[in-house]
Amino acid sequence: MTSGTSRARRGPNDPDRRARIARAAIEVVGERGIDGLTHRAVAATAGVPLGSTTYHFSTLDDLLAVALEQAAAANVERLQTWAASLSPDEDFAVALANLVMSYLRDEQSSTVVEYDLYVAALHRPRLRPASAAWDEALVDLFGSWTDPLTGRMLAGLFCGLLIQTALADPAPSADEVEALFRRAVHGPARVRKL
Repeated sequence: MTSGTSRARRGPNDPDRRARIARAAIEVVGERGIDGLTHRAVAATAGVPLGSTTYHFSTLDDLLAVALEQAAAANVERLQTWAASLSPDEDFAVALANLVMSYLRDEQSSTVVEYDLYVAALHRPRLRPASAAWDEALVDLFGSWTDPLTGRMLAGLFCGLLIQTALADPAPSADEVEALFRRAVHGPARVRKL
């Protein structure tokens, strides 16, 4: 391969460069946190010149926004795949509890990055539309198994449990998480007074 061919593939005609930079931003946040995100770090991780990161994303908020959008899209896609795998007679409370536990067991690093980016929207109003779209996708997904109001409650519970269980030492058990989802899905058990 000649250097001209290499330059054409990796230069302005490199259609994957913007996406590669966005993926690198997520990776940098995963390794260094939000405060460690710099154009220079992203360029090094993506294997592109520094000027490419600033060309595609002129500010750090631009990088954060694309990272949040991609993280949210990946998360929603994983959840849609999960939901499609459930049988119609699935115990939804058990399924949700298993989902939370699998996020913490099998995908903890991705979960931490996603929530770092999500929480960044608290101080960066430009990120709020992506966070809100993520929330609405969760509400729609969980609401499709229940109803819109319960879907909203389950989305809030799901997100809260992911953060709490990631931070808790010791983490709650799958049974404890299931009990919370069971209450949210089915309501409190009614005790008949005699």
